[in-house]
Amino acid sequence: MKHTTILITGGTTGIGLATAQHLQAEGARVIVTGRNEKTLDAARKTLGPEAVVLRSDSAAVSDALALGDLVRPHASQLDGVFFNAGVARFSPFENVSEQDFAELFGVNVQGPFFQLQSLLPLLANPSSVVFNASVAAELALAGSSVYSATKAAIVSLGKTLALELAPRGIRVNTLSPGPIRTPIFDKLGLPTEARSSFEERMASQSLLKRFGEAEEVAKLAGFLLSSASSFVVGTDITVDGGVRLT
Repeated sequence: MKHTTILITGGTTGIGLATAQHLQAEGARVIVTGRNEKTLDAARKTLGPEAVVLRSDSAAVSDALALGDLVRPHASQLDGVFFNAGVARFSPFENVSEQDFAELFGVNVQGPFFQLQSLLPLLANPSSVVFNASVAAELALAGSSVYSATKAAIVSLGKTLALELAPRGIRVNTLSPGPIRTPIFDKLGLPTEARSSFEERMASQSLLKRFGEAEEVAKLAGFLLSSASSFVVGTDITVDGGVRLT
């Protein structure tokens, strides 16, 4: 990963931050984006002065379309992009509001779609694009109708864009984490008791009987972003502790 520059959206916490740290350890220069000033400041301290930490809101189409211009002063070329920014909110189907639907699709699908469109002129030949999806794209989980639909859309998008962008030397893949211990669980909108029950159920469904750690996903993301995966394209790789098999 030496002499490469990698951009990570939603790179200030959880899987994104763990991936940034992993890539730095492998010798890459990282650029991360986020929208929360507190986590942006924390990421700057964690990643140090060699990293570029930028405010960009994946929920805002204007920010997505301007991402290329935002990055260009810091990097004339990108060797890879990890579209990691995402939100999760679980709710029974009949309780889903128009606002919930719009926010989930806005951040999880619309955001990365137009971010990649904006970044396209900066992507090197060869380069790698990785979308963070979810095992929820494959599984039927009660209360996850909208979230699962957004992640299924990302898996589908990854395959289509792999076909379209391969002639430009851009490899596109997706990775689908299962239950991973990250701050996203603090934002599910579930009451404490319901959240505990959800976490216990997800952990029990894993063949390993535990949650995964962000660092475990980061290593897979790093592989897909590196030349070590040069013959991997248009695929979705699951990292879920075997949840999908139970």
